[in-house]
Amino acid sequence: MTQIFNRSVWSALTTRQSAFSRGGDLAKRFDPAVSPFAASKDNSHQALEALADLIAPGEDHVYLLQAEDIALPDALDAEVAARGVLMTERRSGPDAETQDRIVPLTANDIPEMVALADLTKPGPFTARTPELGRFWGVKHEGRLAAMAGTRLNVSGFTEVSGICTHPDFRGRGLASKLSRHVAAEIRARGDTPFLHAYADNHGAITLYRKLGFEILREVNVAVVRRR
Repeated sequence: MTQIFNRSVWSALTTRQSAFSRGGDLAKRFDPAVSPFAASKDNSHQALEALADLIAPGEDHVYLLQAEDIALPDALDAEVAARGVLMTERRSGPDAETQDRIVPLTANDIPEMVALADLTKPGPFTARTPELGRFWGVKHEGRLAAMAGTRLNVSGFTEVSGICTHPDFRGRGLASKLSRHVAAEIRARGDTPFLHAYADNHGAITLYRKLGFEILREVNVAVVRRR
């Protein structure tokens, strides 16, 4: 398990999500239209140069997410760097007490999903991100109040991601309810749920612990562009 999570993005792109992969044997990225995440195989000079070759000059950028230290070649610059945590589900936590009904989201919901993600910033999200996994939501009077789904998919583990609630509907336990629902769907497929949070997002980490997740390891996060 530890080896899988040394470079979670690399693990996903070389196994279950290889269909979305762009690149070669030393560095890969998701199809940019689907997700901005990328990874090099290791921190060798050759692998880092291959990573640089995957990023076009200008507005193109990638997110790096890995437990190992992030190293960059001279051609790349990290405009954002932060610490995060990777949490795995150790026990099934109690469901939130709410009567709100969870529904599967479809292609018809994508414009509203993108708008909600743009508003609440749960992490990089595009109109094609839902191709990585299923998403569910709660609606109120036709409006998408909250959503959550899955993103990275590695051997034996699936990531809970995209958890967000519209400001008009916060305080109802929707994020908790949706997180538990997505985790249950992952367990039903025989995988263990995992997720990421920024290390200084103590509120989110506390919530996830209440839902049965515990920190497995710290991770490094960077948003990288060409110089």
